[in-house]
Amino acid sequence: MTDRRAFLRASGSAALGATVLGAFLGGGSPAQALAAHQPLPDPATTPVPNPPLPHGLTPQEHRNLITFDELDFDVFSHARWDRLRESHARDIRVHWPDGHYTDGIEPHIADLKAMFAWAPDTRIQEHPLRVAHNEFTAVVGVMRGTFTRPMPDGAGGSIPPNGRQYAISMATIGIWNRKGTMSEEFLFWDNLTFNRQLGLA
Repeated sequence: MTDRRAFLRASGSAALGATVLGAFLGGGSPAQALAAHQPLPDPATTPVPNPPLPHGLTPQEHRNLITFDELDFDVFSHARWDRLRESHARDIRVHWPDGHYTDGIEPHIADLKAMFAWAPDTRIQEHPLRVAHNEFTAVVGVMRGTFTRPMPDGAGGSIPPNGRQYAISMATIGIWNRKGTMSEEFLFWDNLTFNRQLGLA
């Protein structure tokens, strides 16, 4: 397996790394990729079609990206928590944008259910950028939903719904095991933007 710390130390900026890696997977040179690269707009505000999978993937990398698409587009978007084991190991550790993490699939499902409690139409249907390397995947998505039900405030009360919609760009880094499920998952999005769109900040 790849040394995780060495892999992260060797990485440059995310955008440059994705561009150069995309060139490698597509058979081109890094110089060609940098010359031809067109920056993406913000996919949360400007629709970006889901691209085909990168060229040159190993069977493992291809399987992991297909599984991740199914996770977001179907399992997550339709709250099919009984299927989460198709992509998540039983003892998975999940790191959340607010700094907390959970160990085990059941606490993760509880966190996900909490999101759907106040925005039952929460969904991810867009993956404008997908990268896989050995046991790692990195996927950019857009999470959307509508604040239509009371939101628990963590102090025994709730925040009344206001009908506000949200659309935030996010990224998920996954580390996959040999069984084809993630053993560790890192979720990234801007919580300030999230709360502003919901009218909470």
